[in-house]
Amino acid sequence: MIASPQNFNITPEEYLQMEDKSQIKHEYIDGEIYAMAGASDAHVTISLNLAALLRSHVRGRGCRVYISDMKARIETKNKNKFYYPDVMVTCDKRDQETTNYKSFPCLIVEVLSDSTEAFDRGDKFADYQTLESLQEYVLINPKSQRVECFRRGEDGLWILEFYTAEKSVFQLKSVEFEGSLADLYEDVSFELESEI
Repeated sequence: MIASPQNFNITPEEYLQMEDKSQIKHEYIDGEIYAMAGASDAHVTISLNLAALLRSHVRGRGCRVYISDMKARIETKNKNKFYYPDVMVTCDKRDQETTNYKSFPCLIVEVLSDSTEAFDRGDKFADYQTLESLQEYVLINPKSQRVECFRRGEDGLWILEFYTAEKSVFQLKSVEFEGSLADLYEDVSFELESEI
């Protein structure tokens, strides 16, 4: 996201109409829209690797996997926001009723970048936590093999589990998935990322 909003006080309906015609993507936060920047090679590769692994895994289970072009909508009494997660999975039939956003994901994944990491860990995570359907929020580091998985416990508290190269596998319990870090990071060049 860029630092300052481009438009003020537009409605969600106006945002959705504008976004359908826009050549660039924007996130929407309570009446303001923010243009999204492009992503690095590692960022895109990791997102695609995970989406491909998850798509194969959930096939035939009534779940859908979406990549960065599908919006997640957060709508509460005090919030009205649309974000573009890097990867999102929904198994809720209510999400079949909307074609350009989803409101009931069970899993949201963000691949970190220098410009968005603080937001992904802070306000965006706080917003995602208001989604009652969300069971897991995952942050993936593109500079080293590190996956941070936040899971909502039965008491509503979020519990963090780390996966690093030493573990070699990671789990996404919301969709009963176990995969290898080698597959997740396939074709990612950490040397190239460190040059940025």
